[in-house]
Amino acid sequence: MALAALPQDTAFDSTLSLIRKGYRFISDTCRALDTDVFETRLLFRSVICMRGAEAARIFYDPDKFLRHGAMPTRAQKTLVGVGGVQSLDGAAHRHRKHLFISHLMNHERINALAELHRMHWHSTLALWPIHEEMVLFEHAQNTLCRSVCAWAGVPLPPSECSRRAKEFGRMIDSGARLGWHHWRGRMARSSSEKWLMAEIEKIRSSKQEAATSILQAFAWHRDEHGDLLPCHTAAVELINVLRPTVAIAQLVALSALAIHQYPHVREKLLNQHSEYLDWFILEVRRFYPFFPFLAAYAREDFNWKGWHFKKGTLTLLDIYGNNHDGRHWEQPDEFKPERFKNWSQDEYSFIANGGATYAEHHRCPGEWITNRLMKVALKLLVQNLRYTVPKQDLSVSLARIPTLPKSGMIIAPLSYSAS
Repeated sequence: MALAALPQDTAFDSTLSLIRKGYRFISDTCRALDTDVFETRLLFRSVICMRGAEAARIFYDPDKFLRHGAMPTRAQKTLVGVGGVQSLDGAAHRHRKHLFISHLMNHERINALAELHRMHWHSTLALWPIHEEMVLFEHAQNTLCRSVCAWAGVPLPPSECSRRAKEFGRMIDSGARLGWHHWRGRMARSSSEKWLMAEIEKIRSSKQEAATSILQAFAWHRDEHGDLLPCHTAAVELINVLRPTVAIAQLVALSALAIHQYPHVREKLLNQHSEYLDWFILEVRRFYPFFPFLAAYAREDFNWKGWHFKKGTLTLLDIYGNNHDGRHWEQPDEFKPERFKNWSQDEYSFIANGGATYAEHHRCPGEWITNRLMKVALKLLVQNLRYTVPKQDLSVSLARIPTLPKSGMIIAPLSYSAS
């Protein structure tokens, strides 16, 4: 069978279109070309863009695609760091990934983190002056930073918490930004890496290879050849635990936005069974955008669905588009937690934290932590805290990556009960 040429984006270069459309760029272009796969140019470089569950399945085939070198340098210097697990493939990836899975997908450890998170929220809300406005996103960042550092065994004096939370937040905010925002993210990463490298060097200088904390485990981790990770790489990977946990603040703010914009949801969260809370969390992660797409290189020349992929071609998988694909989600642009009641748990249609399996593929091992910490924050917002939502700009721009309610989601507490 003759191979068809990949559908082509008509623009000479689509970088400005990507900046303008943000999360919708791949899906909008797919709809315009009536295809799930197309070729375009970004920064004057040929790129293949894909959407859909079938595309996700082939994207996660390690015989077809590899991640090494696919992450843009801008994102490595800000968001994920250089030399982290996201850039590994094969045996090196599986070995490094086990370090994360053993600590982040451990129910006892997750319970401990959830309790720390609940305690830190309680200490914040119990002392908050009545009627004084709070930017929920900012306070969620601080609370999550305090919680995850204590949980990981990373020393964090109270006076340093706000600074470190802002640094993690700037890394997250700068991966797809230009100009000053990008350079501010680079400076934040450099500062955090130096801080954590110093903590790792303190542990290594003790010569006692104990691993009772996550900090110690990462400090003493050895690669698949038995060699200690370079100190910088160990710090990058430790940030890959701390930073994504602080990033949950975005989902906390978006959850509060959903409760405000869909008032019937609050009643269901209060009165229905606990499964509804699980559905709500999944729907927040599906409905609101977080990461726009994933990147990989074609490992070898191969053919798929009548199209030819050339070795070394950069390929982007549309996360937002998959999570809003009407072929897999009924009325995808409506907020409906009940859609998850009979969800098949398909690993390729819902890819908010990546697809496929945790151990073998590049699916985020912190997904269980995300769900659990969102649950802690939501219970406080719905059951323990009475608040009003003052007039503010709650618009969510799909052109901004990552996005957030423009105001940061301001609330004014009226009363708080710890029971």
